[in-house]
Amino acid sequence: MFRIKICGITNIDDAQAAAQAGADAIGLNCFAGSQRFCPLDEARAIAGVVGRSMVKVGVFVDAPADEIRAVAEAVGLDLVQLHGDEPPELLRDLRPLPVLKAFRLCGDFSSVGPYLEACHRLVCLPRMVLVDVLSASQYGGTGKTLNWQALRDARREFAGAPLVLAGGLKPDNVAKAVRDARPWAVDTASGVETSPGKKSNELMRAFVAAANDALAHAARMRCHEPIRPRD
Repeated sequence: MFRIKICGITNIDDAQAAAQAGADAIGLNCFAGSQRFCPLDEARAIAGVVGRSMVKVGVFVDAPADEIRAVAEAVGLDLVQLHGDEPPELLRDLRPLPVLKAFRLCGDFSSVGPYLEACHRLVCLPRMVLVDVLSASQYGGTGKTLNWQALRDARREFAGAPLVLAGGLKPDNVAKAVRDARPWAVDTASGVETSPGKKSNELMRAFVAAANDALAHAARMRCHEPIRPRD
């Protein structure tokens, strides 16, 4: 698992800068329809450079299991992120690959619990659950934020799965986002960019510093805030 992920990495320089900033994961977008699409050869080169120093996450959108498996093996991915409308059966078909399941939502978190219950029945629970903002025009990287307090109030829907918060996070709001939502980890793309797919070293350093402080404080608070089971 990871605590701070810089997503939408498209080149070696940005991957190395993310590592130097202190992020422990990078996202390589394997969806050709994304502004941050990373071709297979480039993804393999990036993964080779960062090696085991970072968690390498491949982001897929409604791709078939065979394609995901092939890319994961070719690149050397540590985690597969499903960011589309994939059914629980796809997580079953991907076993034993570790999966991060993303949910694109607009404030109603009630669909998460039944989805995870279906995964439980199929013995394919995701390693982590990511929540991002629903957009009709793109899959992630929108720069829009969720209602963080509402997400915190809905934590029981996640059945104890480690929560990754995404959606419009940047250096000047990530501390408040973590304080309000109390996630396990955070994920940013557009919040540390100069343009889609091109990261800012300064923004990545500032984001990681703010996120690290906030996550450490949230971890201490979480010890005193048990999650109630779903009814």
